[in-house]
Amino acid sequence: MPMDFWNLAADLGLEVREHRGIHRSGYAPGSRHIDITPGMRGRVLRGVGYHEIGHHVLGHRPTEVGLLRKRQEAAANIWAAQQLITPEAYAEAERHRDGHITGMAIDLNVPDELVVVYRSLLLRTDTAVYVDPRLGAGQFFHRTRIVA
Repeated sequence: MPMDFWNLAADLGLEVREHRGIHRSGYAPGSRHIDITPGMRGRVLRGVGYHEIGHHVLGHRPTEVGLLRKRQEAAANIWAAQQLITPEAYAEAERHRDGHITGMAIDLNVPDELVVVYRSLLLRTDTAVYVDPRLGAGQFFHRTRIVA
């Protein structure tokens, strides 16, 4: 079970504030705080909080370069999805909800977007499902063998 967002932020020395600004939520590396949109709750708060912590952990800096910003956002989503969703929990939710994104997200207690992100990390073969496969033997985040 992943650590509570509030405790993880505190352990990393980040202050979490409810703050309405130009962007709904965000991470400010220079000031070591995360802004959360007032009223955000439940699985959305959990997902956004972990996404913003992902920016911190990955060392992201604000940029106006569109391609870099897009890569940073994708990387923060991947980090959040891998922290909040275990391969076993994902497999169970997929079986239970027959692949329905929102149903799976509710079961996994994450926003729909993180289920889509996690799903995009999967490589399915005849003998296994790989999470975040890379080039080279043994280069993957997790592997589940398929038993016929």
